[in-house]
Amino acid sequence: MDTGAASAAGDVAGDLPGVAIDEAFEPVAVPRPVSLSPYQRMQFSMAPEDASVLVRGEIADGDLATRSALLTSSVREVAGVFADPHIQPHPVCGGDGPVGDWQEVRRLLHAEELWSAGHDGEGVTVAIVDGGVNADHVAARIGHEVTLDAQRSWSPPGVPARPGRHPVDHGTMCAFDVLLAAPKATLLDIPVLLSRREGGSLADGLLSDALAAYAHLDRVLRAMPAESRALVVSNSWGLFSPDMDFPPGHPGNYSDNPAHPFNVIVGSLEGTGADILFSAGNCGRECPDGRCGYPDRTIVGANSHPAVLSVGGVDTRGERVGYSSQGPGRLSERKPDLCAYTHFAGSGAVGPADTGTSASCPVAAGVVAAVRTRRSAADLSPAQLRTLLHRTADDRSTVGFDYDYGFGVIDPPAVLAALARQNRTRAA
Repeated sequence: MDTGAASAAGDVAGDLPGVAIDEAFEPVAVPRPVSLSPYQRMQFSMAPEDASVLVRGEIADGDLATRSALLTSSVREVAGVFADPHIQPHPVCGGDGPVGDWQEVRRLLHAEELWSAGHDGEGVTVAIVDGGVNADHVAARIGHEVTLDAQRSWSPPGVPARPGRHPVDHGTMCAFDVLLAAPKATLLDIPVLLSRREGGSLADGLLSDALAAYAHLDRVLRAMPAESRALVVSNSWGLFSPDMDFPPGHPGNYSDNPAHPFNVIVGSLEGTGADILFSAGNCGRECPDGRCGYPDRTIVGANSHPAVLSVGGVDTRGERVGYSSQGPGRLSERKPDLCAYTHFAGSGAVGPADTGTSASCPVAAGVVAAVRTRRSAADLSPAQLRTLLHRTADDRSTVGFDYDYGFGVIDPPAVLAALARQNRTRAA
């Protein structure tokens, strides 16, 4: 099949016994990981003979395990049956008031120093993969114009395409927090958490919609000139409980399975040059969110992917907030990667405080966007930038990495100093 051509779900899947195909969900091409050698980074192939095409459907709950095994063993065209859990935002648990405000966060990030060095996000695209952005609210709150590219934004099936005009909520908070460090970044509105299945609840938002969004972002990224690619993807959501997933070890599992199609497409997008950030989650031991259902290793699925920056939370005093999930992660043990600021008075979109690792993730994404202003992915790969952020983080616990803070708190002045040293080395 031509993976670049649009097609209907029925044309791709045909008649799958026992499966109700979702005809509203446009099939998504998923690349195949291709390891050239044990010593090279994973490559991904979209060649028709390699890639697979994902469709969405439902199997009767009582027959799920039996039917999925039967499909993969008896229907030659079925490469696998995978979990499609509901994904949810990562707001805070508990009722503590804000610690500091967004102006203080800007001071802690040394934003003026970033901007005077030319790192203000201009020319950098930041995708807010969340619950929709209200650009007017963000602009009024932050006090300057907001650039949002409606043409390159994307909505799941059934969600009205209203880029930048969604109700003020969680996604608006994330957009505001990105602009603390990168006020001139161009935002893309990707409201995957607004998707609803027929008869579903207000908590819907399916992983398959996030996968389709990432396929769109891959097209956005590949349309950029290779020498100046700069796409940052901020994700403040995740899976709280194993109830919607296959168990670890099952081939359709998401939480622990690097071969799940969403985890594959995350790695593929990073390999093409995107900086991908995920919130670590709000299942910290001291103050877990009431929905947390994993007994341990609560940074799960793509939030723990080795190719993403997994972000925990600290308050403006530099202290880890009790709800910030601790490692080890499930796909990669050394998670979270680092921490950024949260629980401060900010956007006014979700209450008195911008809270949870939902806030710390876009704060860090703004710093990444600021760096990208002058250093494209062709000049500094996403993997190299993650390493740079690890090495320059302000260590707050044991020497080096730990499961509470990762490598420490994000430190923009140290990042600028490291970039300056790189520049001097190149010039010498």
